[in-house]
Amino acid sequence: MEKIELLAPAGTKEKMEFAFLYGADAVYFGGKDFSLRANAKNFSLEEMKEAVEYAHERGKRVYVTVNIVFHNEDLDGLVEYLKYLSSIHVDAIISSDISVFDLIKKNDIDLELHVSTQASILNYEAALFYKNLGATRVVLARECSKEDIKRIKKETGLEIECFMHGAMCTSISGRCVLSNYCTNRDSNRGGCAQICRWTFDYLKDGQKINDKVFSMTPKDLNMIPFIKDMIDCGVNSFKIEGRMRSIYYVSTVILIYRRLIDKILSNTLTDEYSKYALNILNRVANRESTPQFFDKLPGVDEQYYLGRDEVSNQDFLGLVLDYTDGIATIEQRNYFKIGDTVQFFGPTMETFDYVVDNIMDCEENSIEIARHPQMIIKIKIARELHKFDMMRLKVFDI
Repeated sequence: MEKIELLAPAGTKEKMEFAFLYGADAVYFGGKDFSLRANAKNFSLEEMKEAVEYAHERGKRVYVTVNIVFHNEDLDGLVEYLKYLSSIHVDAIISSDISVFDLIKKNDIDLELHVSTQASILNYEAALFYKNLGATRVVLARECSKEDIKRIKKETGLEIECFMHGAMCTSISGRCVLSNYCTNRDSNRGGCAQICRWTFDYLKDGQKINDKVFSMTPKDLNMIPFIKDMIDCGVNSFKIEGRMRSIYYVSTVILIYRRLIDKILSNTLTDEYSKYALNILNRVANRESTPQFFDKLPGVDEQYYLGRDEVSNQDFLGLVLDYTDGIATIEQRNYFKIGDTVQFFGPTMETFDYVVDNIMDCEENSIEIARHPQMIIKIKIARELHKFDMMRLKVFDI
C-alpha cells in the first residue's frame, strides 16, 4: 500500500504549527500573490522560507498554491516567484493554469507540480494531459465519484489527492462567476465573496412576494464513512479545506482524521469511534456535512434550499499553555464555570472528561467563572496535560 498523507490547510504560521502538532503530514498555503483565498493572511516570501525550514526539520512537507486563473497582468513577476519557491525547496506547487506549467519547463525551474482542483479533473484523459505537462499529482474535482477515482488512478498512475473535509462550492470545483457578477470580485483570482452562502428574497416585478428565502449553499464535505473506500481506490493524500479556519477547527479536524486513518491502517477502527468522530466533526463547524458525490449524486439532503441556521458554537473553552506540579495554565477562549463538564484533548494523549471543580486567576485566587476571552486562568488537575492541548465543552461521550 502506498503511503497515506494527511494534508492540512495553513492560513498562518501558527495554524501550520498546530496542524503539524496534531498529526498532519503536510500543509498547503499561499503567498501574498498568485493564490486563491486572497482574504486569508497568507505568507510573505520570508515567512514561506521559514515555514519550509520548520516543516523539513520535522520531516513534514509544504505545498504552495499558485492557483489563480492568470490574466495577462497577473503574469508579471511570476517566473521570479517560481524560481524563489524552487530556491527555498518547497515540496510542490499547486496550480491549474497551463501557463505555469509551461513557464516552469521553459525556464528549467526545479519544482514538483500538483494540479489544483480548479482544473476540475473528472476523467483520466484530463489527468494524462497534465501528466504529460510534468504533473506528478492531481487534486481531483470534489465532484468525482468512487468509480471516477479508481479509473483515474488505474489509467494514469499519478498520485491522487482528494478533498475529504470542508466547504463545497456550488459550482464545479470553484468554476464560479457569481462573485464577479454580484460584487465584481473575481473568485478565480482569489476574490470570492461566497455568493452561494447568501440568502435571496423571492421577487416578482421587483417586489418581495413572500417571507421565505432561497439559498443554494452546499452542505460541507465529510468523508468519515468512506475513508477506507478512498484508501482502497488509491487515494494518496487526504486533503482538509480551510485556510481561513481557526486553530481549534484545524486541530480538531486533523486529530480526528489522523486517528481514523491510523485505526483503519492498523485494522483497529470500531463503529463506536467512527460515530464519535462523526459527531465531533459535525459539531466543529457551523454547517451540516455529508459525503456529497462519492457514493451517489447529491440530492435535496446535501444542499440548503430554503435558508439555514449557521450558529457558531462556543465549544472551544481554552488552550493549555503550561502544566506544572499538577496545575494547568490555560488561555481561556469561551465562558465556563465550576461544575461544567469539559473534555481535554491533544495529540499525545487520550481525550478525557473532567468536571471543573476549581478555577484560579493568574495570581491563583479562586474564582467561580472564566468569562473574559483570552484571560489566563489556572486549574488544579491530576491528569497530566501538555502545552497546546485544548479544552472544549463536553457534548458527546468519548
